[in-house]
Amino acid sequence: MPLGTPPPTSPATTGTRDTITAFLFMGVAITVLPFMNVAAKFLSTDYPTTQILWARYTGHLVFMLLMFMPRHGLGLLRATRPGVHIVRSLLMFVSTVCFFTALRWIPVPTASAINFTSPLIVTALAAPFLGEVVGARRWAAVAVGFAGAMIIIRPGGGETHWAMLLILGTAFSYAVYQIVTRKTSAADTPETSITYIAVVGAVLSSIAVPFEWVTPHSLTDAGLFCLLGMIGGVGHYFVIRAFQLGEASFLAPLNYGQLLMVTVLSWLVFGTFPDFWTLVGSTVIVGSGLYITYRESRRRVAVTRDQPASGD
Repeated sequence: MPLGTPPPTSPATTGTRDTITAFLFMGVAITVLPFMNVAAKFLSTDYPTTQILWARYTGHLVFMLLMFMPRHGLGLLRATRPGVHIVRSLLMFVSTVCFFTALRWIPVPTASAINFTSPLIVTALAAPFLGEVVGARRWAAVAVGFAGAMIIIRPGGGETHWAMLLILGTAFSYAVYQIVTRKTSAADTPETSITYIAVVGAVLSSIAVPFEWVTPHSLTDAGLFCLLGMIGGVGHYFVIRAFQLGEASFLAPLNYGQLLMVTVLSWLVFGTFPDFWTLVGSTVIVGSGLYITYRESRRRVAVTRDQPASGD
């Protein structure tokens, strides 16, 4: 399935009302998700990563159960292909582990910018795993996007930190998560999908957290731990709902708004601002991602009209 295409349960076309609703859902997601990353960065100074992960996933699970269990009951956990959900959830968990760990040393805007190579990785994996024909233009966009990541990482430079490689691990894990999602049938509801992610993450992090537990030092820290899960659950749920209602070519570019949000929040909370080369690399990555989205939309239109997508 092409990059950024909504789940198979989505309608082929959407009306104006659905498009507006999808835009609002995506707007909520890109507004709240950066708060989770900034909160994780703030807490990483005094607390172990395992505890931050535990709060993120356990809070997410509690929030999902309170929101959806009264309506769905145990049917919330009844999946058509539970094994696929577990694999997807493990990939999401690995992605989060890499990202939260790296935040101890990497500014949030820098980490977020490198993480946006994920759509490029999806395009690169589309040929072998989804059977897509990826043409020269999209391969060129992938190469340019990774060049942007190298501008930020600057291998061998004085600003390079090994934790930046963890962000590439985040991007790769999340890309494979998307590939698995698009390769399998999305017969289950968004509520079930997002709850499986919470269950797997909560179970795995709960195994490790007793060995590194640190009691929150203040009510502010305790509040941030509580908010982590709620923000993660709400944000990812709204992303899923947005892509069910709206066209991917319209929604995908909006996702880059997170870079602006994390930059503003990092400046307000930590007093840090991306350096010149991080801004340059971020611009290259975003430009490549937008071009791939544009080519995807052109390809889908050509396929719909039974015409070849030249220069794909």
